[in-house]
Amino acid sequence: MHVEALQTLGDPSRLRIVEILRDGEHSVNDIVENVDIDQSGVSRHLRILQEAGFVRVRPDGQKRFYSLRPDPFRDLDAWVSQYRQLWEGRLDKFGEALARKRGAKESGIATGTSSRREHPQRASSREHRQGTSRREHHERKSE
Repeated sequence: MHVEALQTLGDPSRLRIVEILRDGEHSVNDIVENVDIDQSGVSRHLRILQEAGFVRVRPDGQKRFYSLRPDPFRDLDAWVSQYRQLWEGRLDKFGEALARKRGAKESGIATGTSSRREHPQRASSREHRQGTSRREHHERKSE
């Protein structure tokens, strides 16, 4: 059922018609005025949506009025909610990891240390240069 529903709603023209019907009941002519499709195309898409159970038709004399049926959308929402729980859990874990990383980075900035790891050879070379420059500075002061 869900694959057919997704295929039905996957068509951009049908999805646009569903979005128009979300505001309430509309005649075919009202829908035609809001989409870039001729009347026969809109009628064809409405027939497909009706056969899939997404819309209902109410005849009123020569006119036909279309509206959305809530049941298929509830079914889709229940189906998607199973996956929503999955990705929300993963997003929560990702958010916690980002918060930890930001916290470590901010505490490193506050203490003057970097959260980036430095290559050991570069670190010892930097420490050697700093030590030499400090030693030279002290030697010059004592002269």
